[in-house]
Amino acid sequence: MMESPLHQQVHDKEGRPIPLDLEDTTCVVTGASRGIGKAIATELGHRGANVVVNYHSSDTAANTVVDHIQSTNGKAMAKAADVSDHEEVAAMFEHVRESFGPIDVLVNNAGITIDRRFDQLTAHDWSRVMEVNLGGPFNCTKACYEDIRSSDHGRVINISSVIGQTGNYGQTNYAASKSALFGFTKSLALELAPHGSTANCVAPGYTRTDMVDNVREDIQDRIRSKIPLDRFATPAEIASVVGFLATKRSSYVTGEIINVNGGLNG
Repeated sequence: MMESPLHQQVHDKEGRPIPLDLEDTTCVVTGASRGIGKAIATELGHRGANVVVNYHSSDTAANTVVDHIQSTNGKAMAKAADVSDHEEVAAMFEHVRESFGPIDVLVNNAGITIDRRFDQLTAHDWSRVMEVNLGGPFNCTKACYEDIRSSDHGRVINISSVIGQTGNYGQTNYAASKSALFGFTKSLALELAPHGSTANCVAPGYTRTDMVDNVREDIQDRIRSKIPLDRFATPAEIASVVGFLATKRSSYVTGEIINVNGGLNG
């Protein structure tokens, strides 16, 4: 494959070239300043996309992601917006269109946790997690739905969690929000299918992020013992699956819940 004049060829850790199969594609990744979102934004940037790194408050971290993508001659911009706020989301997408044109790929990654046993969970704890984890994908998808439906390879990729399938102690709100993304994805896929666009959901297992690293070592060991592959995922392993779904090579995959969890099936 000839190297694009606009992008420096990027290689993976094994030295293999990453294909520039998202050139001239505009991708928005929510919650992309750290963790899995950061890895996804970087993956899409390395594939030649114009990447929008959405964040809520971590502007320094978001701009670091942008700088990394641009260091390989990719195109990226950071854009702040609370995905639970309809007006902020609408303004963000208008700015994206002015800068990069219509949106082709939306990755709904932003999410929060407020963990408490159900008997201690408040109405605010429940509502806030739903506003971000479920309301965010609604707001963002709604704001760019016409773009994605009209794109020659429109993609909506929702990031759920293994917790949406297995449940977890102290996470009734989080588990419910992540389970709801399954039905949202499958229904959206049916409505996008006549237009040739797709919707899929990636459900990561336990991944080596700040959230997991902050868990006590003995609890980490207990979790890892239940994973057949006997380790946590890296953010890059989740991002590689999202990268495939974002490309035209995934054109016959839609309405799927793709587990990336090391064999942890509840």
